[in-house]
Amino acid sequence: MKKLIEKYRDVIPYLFFGVVTTIINIVVYWFAAHILHMSTVPATVLAWIITVLAAYLTNRKWVFHSDAEGSREILAEVCKFFAARLATGIFDWVFMYVTVDRLRWSDVVMKFLANVVVVVLNYIFSKWVIFRKHKRE
Repeated sequence: MKKLIEKYRDVIPYLFFGVVTTIINIVVYWFAAHILHMSTVPATVLAWIITVLAAYLTNRKWVFHSDAEGSREILAEVCKFFAARLATGIFDWVFMYVTVDRLRWSDVVMKFLANVVVVVLNYIFSKWVIFRKHKRE
């Protein structure tokens, strides 16, 4: 049982912070789109920027317990994190544009669905690319 818990020790906090960042993303999107009257894509981009900043801080410290040290390792980690999030962000933006602006489906429902896919992809990138343990001599 201990081995199983250790193997998946990052899954529960990732899911928790995934829910938190999803809520942040949806609330910021809703506020920008419905209160500030921004169009779909700019509201989605703004929500993405704020969400990525929150996600990096929580993922680095509390989810994947990054052991990156020194400016070079941390900068590489930050760059990989933002590049991966940009890839999933582009998916989010295109998905929102197609489903909301073109197909006229519910923006909040589509935002939720996009976030489910984005959270799964972000976990894969984070676990196996961004926050891999560094080999120390």
